[in-house]
Amino acid sequence: MNHGTMEHFSFDLWTVITAYAVAVVGSLIGLSCMARARAEVTRRARGRWTALGALAIGGVGIWLMHFVAMLGFAVPGATIKFDVLVTALSAVVAIGVVGLGLSLVTLLRFSGLRLVAAGVLAGVGVAGMHYLGMSAISLKGEISYDPALVGASVAIAVVAATAAFWFTLVVKTPVAGVLAGLVMGLAVTGMHYTGMAAITVTGDADLPTPTGSSAFDLVFPVFLIGGLVVAVLLWMLFSTADDPFTETA
Repeated sequence: MNHGTMEHFSFDLWTVITAYAVAVVGSLIGLSCMARARAEVTRRARGRWTALGALAIGGVGIWLMHFVAMLGFAVPGATIKFDVLVTALSAVVAIGVVGLGLSLVTLLRFSGLRLVAAGVLAGVGVAGMHYLGMSAISLKGEISYDPALVGASVAIAVVAATAAFWFTLVVKTPVAGVLAGLVMGLAVTGMHYTGMAAITVTGDADLPTPTGSSAFDLVFPVFLIGGLVVAVLLWMLFSTADDPFTETA
């Protein structure tokens, strides 16, 4: 067995920039939906916007960002494959956990404690998606993690997600809304690359040939789905509200 050399930026910094941009777009849309949910009067409408916010943040801002970032991950000389079902399940986990966190501050009476709890759940959703997504990887080797960096990655996600929610729900200005999206994008990408820094790959030539799909096999369907989700969410937001960040509950 030997320790493999990893590359996290095999396409230079373009992977990082693109991943962060995807995270920010998904976060901005999701946080807008979250603010809109708080502004609605009926519980049904709040639930609808909460679900859309979870889809935007969990499905686009977290899951799609992770997939983009993983395009830059390589172990020289090793073939990397992904289990499609586990990869899809990681998206469900992200959307579900983030949705639960959002519901604490969109469906229930707002409080500082619920804001923190929502941030913790969103951060856990980011981390859960990441590490479940990493478990979908198949290669001739074993992946291990540095516990300290794993803990740091979760802490980054929780703190930044809580800050993003605070900007969205407490400050309630257009500038704060944009800043919230930038901070939430930082939470997702910061968590991802800190988590990736925690990785050690130990090669083992005796392991079976990896099976599954390569990252590039999944590029077209993933980006098609992500693009459609973004388009639909943007259409719903802009067809029903001029500025969701400035509305009050």
